[in-house]
Amino acid sequence: MFNFLPAIDRYIFRLVVVPMIGVFAVAASLLLLEKMARLFDFVAVEGGPVNVVFKMLAALVPEYASLAIPLGLLLGTLLAFRKLATSSELDVFRAVGLSYGRLLRVPYFIAALLMAINVALVFYIQPISRYYYEQLEYELRSGALGASIKVGEFTTLADKMALRIDQSEDDGRRLKGIFARVANDKGQVLSISAREGAFLATSDSPDTIILRLTEGTIVQETGNKTPRVLTFTRHDLPIDLPQIEKFRARGDAEREYILPELLSIGWSGDTTEEKRDASQASFNFRLVEVVMMALMPLLAVALGIPPKRSTSSLGVFLSIVMVVAYHKVNQYGEDVAALGLIDPILALWGPFFLFASLIVWMYWRVAFVPGGQAIGALEVWFAKLSKRIGKLFSRRRPLGLSLAPAE
Repeated sequence: MFNFLPAIDRYIFRLVVVPMIGVFAVAASLLLLEKMARLFDFVAVEGGPVNVVFKMLAALVPEYASLAIPLGLLLGTLLAFRKLATSSELDVFRAVGLSYGRLLRVPYFIAALLMAINVALVFYIQPISRYYYEQLEYELRSGALGASIKVGEFTTLADKMALRIDQSEDDGRRLKGIFARVANDKGQVLSISAREGAFLATSDSPDTIILRLTEGTIVQETGNKTPRVLTFTRHDLPIDLPQIEKFRARGDAEREYILPELLSIGWSGDTTEEKRDASQASFNFRLVEVVMMALMPLLAVALGIPPKRSTSSLGVFLSIVMVVAYHKVNQYGEDVAALGLIDPILALWGPFFLFASLIVWMYWRVAFVPGGQAIGALEVWFAKLSKRIGKLFSRRRPLGLSLAPAE
């Protein structure tokens, strides 16, 4: 597929892409699984269908992908250079005159492609999918997805009917233990109980459904007179569906705006100051998250090459901590800037330039200082700590000595 590339570039491409895809899949899966448990609980409480959970998870994929892509790029490049360093292949490449800049050609090609994908995600796809997620949640809470009637509870419909269903089978197609109390237009009250029932759609009115009851009793209360009791084999009870308010238009929150909308609102004189601050903060937050991906290959090289004759994995752990911590700092800066307490440029681009300066310095130490290490002091401390922990566990290990009887 990439035969037009030199052999060294194809080799580095394979080393980077394989762990990158694995990290991306694992990170996205973990985020989705954590959210899936909460959504299943939420849907169960609201009484909605199970397939709504998967629709809501699909709507969250762009949001989680925008977080997993930079992490996958970082760890894919880091693990690739770590493998080159621990197998001494990196020393061979350096000995034949290949600089770090030359070796980073393919990782930067991948980074440029992923940055373009992330721009499409955070500025266009993610706002639309987030709005779709909010819409599904609203419909689930309001009962538009069939969750307005809950098993084992009394439900009031159109202020004229109280309905209770004891059991539901076959995904709601078969109902058992039905009791309904209905007030008609003549002021009469009907108490209806049935062994089984099922909801049927009507072609005449989309706002009315039929509850078909089988084997039940109707008690008709008529004021002071003796109630009339009727038994039936089958009875159709029309039910007016509750009126559901139309979901709001997109744009309740700044994260639901696409790029042209953010630009028009954030730099328009017709909007309020609060709206401008929030829109500018959201725009700069999304932009700075994308631009930071350009520095991920440099950070990967700085943290992925361990000291000579060492297989320490401290750099892998430290890279994850640094990226997650920087993302949290950006989120805090966006919140503060949205409140108008600080300028969005300072709140978001200030930490970016500090973090970028640290990354460039770390890369310079590894690439241009002979024997230089970006986290050399931390590596020494980590090695000493590992030895102390190893000695501590070796002391607790039983010696396994056996005593022989004396002659």
